[in-house]
Order: sequence, then structure tokens, then C-alpha cells
Amino acid sequence: MRGLKYIIILFPFLLFAQTNGTETDSTIVDYLIIKGDSIPRKAIDLEEVMLLHKLKFDNRKARIRYLILRRKTIKVFPYAKMAAERLDSMNTHLASLTRNREKKRYIKRMQKYIEGEFSEELKKMSRTEGQILVKLIHRQTGLTAFELVKELRSGWKAFWYNTTASMFDISLKRTFNPVDVEEDYLIEDILQRCFQNGLLERQKSAIEFDFYDLTSKWVKDKVP
Repeated sequence: MRGLKYIIILFPFLLFAQTNGTETDSTIVDYLIIKGDSIPRKAIDLEEVMLLHKLKFDNRKARIRYLILRRKTIKVFPYAKMAAERLDSMNTHLASLTRNREKKRYIKRMQKYIEGEFSEELKKMSRTEGQILVKLIHRQTGLTAFELVKELRSGWKAFWYNTTASMFDISLKRTFNPVDVEEDYLIEDILQRCFQNGLLERQKSAIEFDFYDLTSKWVKDKVP
């Protein structure tokens, strides 16, 4: 799982607002104050809520498969989310650096920090958890783990990391493809349910797809 450790290694508009209410003609009008400006607002901001279908399984084996996939997805998603956050943070900071020497020094410092903080947890992952992590890294960053290693380390290291990972039935080139791969759709279904019940913190996918279209394909089309 050494290759997986380095995947994580490769990877921080604040809006200060205050709402006040004033009563006029028996109507409460909210004001959104942004940097000293008051903006009348009569609507309440609500988080998006997805209407999810009721889970149904063809048999006990399918149900157990889903529950196992759910447990593993919940375990590894925080690492994929962190990878996306680290990548965004690193790209933002690197853009502010002008010298290549400074950039290399910063990347190396980030690698040591992440490795020391998370390497022990990554070593505890199984093969299937590692492959789910690779898929979710692609979902959250829009890049495969192989592409991230190649971009931030080197093509040679990416080749050897992928070769080593393949010995454990893991491909760093694996993508997240819920349109064509049923297991990936199930992973997305699990994520949406966990986002909705607060079990996982929501993070938007970097991969474009319509969850309802996916549900229509993988679930509704199977209903006689």
C-alpha cells in the first residue's frame, strides 16, 4: 500500500455575514449585512435536499454486498476529501511562489506533514478499500491517482507506484465512472445518503454526472 500513501501525500471568499430582522407592517424582513451593506431578503436559504429512492435488493447477497461497500466507502471517503482539499490548498499556495526551488521545498514539506499524520491509517486499509479510495480521489479531484503522482512527483515514480499497486490488484489509473460501472453508482448512492443524514461531510464531485439519470439507469430500468 506504499503507493496509496503517496497519493495522499500529493494532496487549504470568506464571507462574514450577519442577519438582522426588522418588523414593518406585521411583516418581518431579514437583512443580510455584507461588509456594511444591508440587503433585504424575504427568502430563507436552505441546503439542497435530494429525493432518494427507497433501497431494494434482489436477494440477501446483494444486500450484504451493499452494506460491505457502504462500510468501506464511509471509511475511505474522508481521505479522498482531504486529498481534494490538500490539492486545492497546494495549488493556491504554489501559484503565489515564483521560484522553482521554493515550490519544491513547499511540496516536500507538505509530503512529510501528510505522511506523518495519515500513513499509519492508510496501512490499515484492505485492497478493496484501497481501490475505492483511488476511485474516490478521482471523484473529488478530477484526476486519477496516477495523474496526480505523475504531475506532482514524476512520470517514472508514477509508473513504479502503479506497478507496485497492481501487485495488490489496485490500479492507480482507475477512474470513478458511475455511468458505466454499477459498483461506482452504488458508491455514489451511498455517498448521497451519507451526505443527507450527516454521516459524511458533503463535498461536490469534480466529475460531472446526474445522479437521477444514474438512478433511472441502474434502478428504475430494472423494475418490471
